[in-house]
Amino acid sequence: MTGLEVDAVEPVAAQFSGVVVGKVIEMEKHPDADKLNVCRVNVGGAELLQIVCGAANVRVGLKIPASVVGAVLPGDFKIKKSKLRGVESFGMLCSAKELGLVAEAEGLMELPVDAPIGTDIREYLQLNDNSIEVDLTPNRADCLSVEGVAREVAVLNQMSLNIPAFEPVAVTTTEKLNVTVEATTACPHYLGRVISGVNNKAQTPLWMEERLRRSGLRSLSPLVDVTNYVLLELGQPLHVFDAAKLSGDITVRYAVNGETLELLNAQTIMFDEKCLVISDDESALAFAGVMGGNYSAVHEETTKVFLECAFFTPLSIAGKARQFGLHTDSSHRFERGVDFELQNRAIERASQLILDICGGQAGEITDVTTTAELPKREPFVLRETKLNKILGMSFVSENVSGILERLGMKVVTQTDGWKVTPPSFRFDIAIEADLIEEIARIYGYNNLPNNQILVRSSLNQATETVLDLDRVKDLLVDLSYQEAITYSFVDENLQKTIAPSAEFIRLQNPISAELAVMRTTLWGGLLTAALHNTNRQQTRVRLFESGLRFVQKDGETVQEKMLAGLALGSAWNEQWGEKERRLDFYDVKADVEAMFELTGCNVQFVTDLNETLHPGQSAKILNENGELVGWLGMLHPMLEQQLGFETPVFLFELAQDLLLQKQRASFKSLSKFPSVRRDLALLVKEDVNAGEIIDAIESCNESLLQDMVIFDVYRGKGVEEGFKSVALSLVLQNQSQTLADVEIDSVVHTFLESITVKTGAKLRD
Repeated sequence: MTGLEVDAVEPVAAQFSGVVVGKVIEMEKHPDADKLNVCRVNVGGAELLQIVCGAANVRVGLKIPASVVGAVLPGDFKIKKSKLRGVESFGMLCSAKELGLVAEAEGLMELPVDAPIGTDIREYLQLNDNSIEVDLTPNRADCLSVEGVAREVAVLNQMSLNIPAFEPVAVTTTEKLNVTVEATTACPHYLGRVISGVNNKAQTPLWMEERLRRSGLRSLSPLVDVTNYVLLELGQPLHVFDAAKLSGDITVRYAVNGETLELLNAQTIMFDEKCLVISDDESALAFAGVMGGNYSAVHEETTKVFLECAFFTPLSIAGKARQFGLHTDSSHRFERGVDFELQNRAIERASQLILDICGGQAGEITDVTTTAELPKREPFVLRETKLNKILGMSFVSENVSGILERLGMKVVTQTDGWKVTPPSFRFDIAIEADLIEEIARIYGYNNLPNNQILVRSSLNQATETVLDLDRVKDLLVDLSYQEAITYSFVDENLQKTIAPSAEFIRLQNPISAELAVMRTTLWGGLLTAALHNTNRQQTRVRLFESGLRFVQKDGETVQEKMLAGLALGSAWNEQWGEKERRLDFYDVKADVEAMFELTGCNVQFVTDLNETLHPGQSAKILNENGELVGWLGMLHPMLEQQLGFETPVFLFELAQDLLLQKQRASFKSLSKFPSVRRDLALLVKEDVNAGEIIDAIESCNESLLQDMVIFDVYRGKGVEEGFKSVALSLVLQNQSQTLADVEIDSVVHTFLESITVKTGAKLRD
């Protein structure tokens, strides 16, 4: 409720017992195995334990975790007295992997020389603890560090915050590199220091390795570990260059278009002129704020380093890592905003740790600051009346000042409120509403008064001319469709495949390559979802989705509400009452017609070509005004094969605003007189569709016609090639009297004349 959400609380180590700090006192080769050693180990008992060990790094004087007989290691592995090649062993010397601390390990876990022999390793390493994983919203970059989280805990619990003080290290060498910052807007503050005589072969202290491990980072080398440690501790990214690899001075500049750099992860990238780089006199050394280069990286033989600590503005780094498929701890912080007053503390802290662990002599800090380009923290007023009105209660002035001051803000009390200056680490505090939010958050949402709001409102009248979309969805569910929700952006290749001629919008900062463009049809997401299902043994899939598509019209992007559906597989679920039959065009057409029956509006299905659909099984859907409502058809065979479907796929897509237009219901009295049915068998050419016959009859505007149904289509013996026989029934009824044969024959004759003129049909003999 305060903005720092706990995602997980996990033990820092797997469960094990019976492991203590041991020291190898004596060691000799195993008489029957070249790779085994027989060790005499002091585990704090009255006698030394004999333990057979095959680790390459075992040696006399080494302190290690030793599991004694009766110990239980992770995975319920019990340590028992055993014989290895005929030699008794009363325990096991352990690696970090065997204790469940790391996934991979080479050799035994080496403990510091001052580790107390016989102490339970869980107590010595403080393993009876938990790691708390905190999830942050993007605006809370100030909490991307231990210090930031500690600040929040102190504020929420009204505790004092103990920030460690870092004294500047003594300058003991005159070595220095000149720094030029050309991109002052992107990098208004840059610090650098040469540290010579370092030993990168030194062992990173166990306490630092453990804290990094518990934070999800692996120990790499002392120099790199220090920069990672300060990153986690203070939230300031740093980088160390091997000074021996640098040519001339350091320059912070924008890259030359086409300039390349091999990164630490061995990926070679080509910059454009919008990318910020750190370079020497010859070439780029690092992708500023993202990742260092491989050439200038430190290694075991490094003896002199250039330690970099800078502030890069969020806009100069935002999106740059993702442009090259990267995401680093450094870019994650710089994109959201790093405290621009933190750099001096961070470089001194890192310098002291390097000197303590690796030794060496520190040079003078090179500080290039462009004060005019640093972010400004201007004061603004929080009005007491506004605060009380928004939060619904009156606050004591001292309480408000206390909350804001504990959050690191400078507060001056005024008659009408408080004049507040945000701290350098809070990029999300800029207006009065931000302060009100902070007061509510720290005071506690649950402590705010819970008052009902009195709102006077009038209900709008529900129109009968618009159908509710939920009613259509209910119908589709009744027809065994299931609603799907897919992304509004799709893979560019898929978009080009299913709608090659459609103009689409390419995202400037896509989440991934698979979600790079805005969809011009809902079919893309449905096809992907259907393929996902068929690949998992689902042979009958029916899906629908309502949502927006994004199309270009007259040079502008238009959002259109659509309803789309997909069906494949058998016409119905497996059962005993009906034989299995594969779904066909008319099954899906019936589903579409069922939706329009809810509105009472008549639509036409007109044969037409669509680049996504089968040329022989596709139709555009027109309403009574001739407007295009949507499309229906079978997926084009080439697309079906290309996408990987093994069965025909049927699709429909309808414009919601036209689909949901509804005719107002009206009552018509029922006739007391009998109806008459006349059946007609017509010979028509193959290219004449049923809709044309129906249109020809309806164009007569005959009031006696109550219903008509096409109940048979015949081709074969007795019907000329190129023709078909269409049988339909006509139901006639009068509201005021019983129909006579003469009247019936006259109406049927009128229908036949209209059909003949408009379709060329004739009565079948």
